[in-house]
Amino acid sequence: MTENWAIATQRLTKQFDRQIAVNEVELQIKTGEVYGLIGPNGAGKTTLIKMLATAEKPTLGEIYINGDRLLNDDNHRYLKQRIGYLPDDFPLYDDLTVWEYLNYFARLYRLKKSERRERIFEVLELVQLTSKINSLIATLSRGMKQRLSLARTIIHQPIILLLDEPVSGLDPIARMQFREIIKILQEAGMTILISSHVLSDLAELCTSVGIMELGYLVESCSLKDLYQRLSGQQIMISILDQWDSLESELRNYPQVEGWEVLLNKQSVKVNFSGTPEQASELLKLLIMAKIPVTNFHSTQEDLETIFLKMGHQQVS
Repeated sequence: MTENWAIATQRLTKQFDRQIAVNEVELQIKTGEVYGLIGPNGAGKTTLIKMLATAEKPTLGEIYINGDRLLNDDNHRYLKQRIGYLPDDFPLYDDLTVWEYLNYFARLYRLKKSERRERIFEVLELVQLTSKINSLIATLSRGMKQRLSLARTIIHQPIILLLDEPVSGLDPIARMQFREIIKILQEAGMTILISSHVLSDLAELCTSVGIMELGYLVESCSLKDLYQRLSGQQIMISILDQWDSLESELRNYPQVEGWEVLLNKQSVKVNFSGTPEQASELLKLLIMAKIPVTNFHSTQEDLETIFLKMGHQQVS
């Protein structure tokens, strides 16, 4: 039932000449979610987002926004007004001031003159650019320009936000500032689809993820479910000496599936399939064997490791 989703697609396909860029994608995103779209270059992520934003016409299939079918004609302008789209290559006009730029787009979106000024100040405060209101865009840093682009994208108060590689090329501080703004927008009830190669950012932001490969949506689920199904447990163990004894204990412990000696030669990363109680039992055995353990802690594989592991499985 498409009305149960903020975004839903049915057999969504885009073909360029003989190449199929997006292949019968069935996507469902709940209202209020931050949905991360990941995949290698050429997987079809940008083409999918362009179709959702009506910047690209589907070859086949349907798109629904809150249950209403999205078409590319002018009769659906009210539906397009509910979408904010930030492509990865949207141009800024360096000879305009921040105020002139946002006022231009507010007028394009037909905001009433009485609402325009207040809305511009609202979005500038959100993206922390109020002090730059009269500055030329040419004088802004890359991070400021990207936040200004986001302000332009939400000037008309959309309920769905489509972001294609929004943190590409930003330094760590600028990425952190951008992440905090996204969190605020989600708390305000906005549904957000974000494509990025910075998987650590997506892991912090997203409630669900979709993985694309060669035009197919090969995985789509909550981040929690993805971790439960595909994230292996690892135990980091550091010792002072007695490597032979450590390897002997690891080799004989049923839940140890292998290990890797790290570069410092004082630690090992153990792939572990057991419960927390079994991990605790392993530590007890190492201590009873008089192995001088200096560090023992359990971690889960992160989103980047899961993604690389999935890619390897598909190739092999």
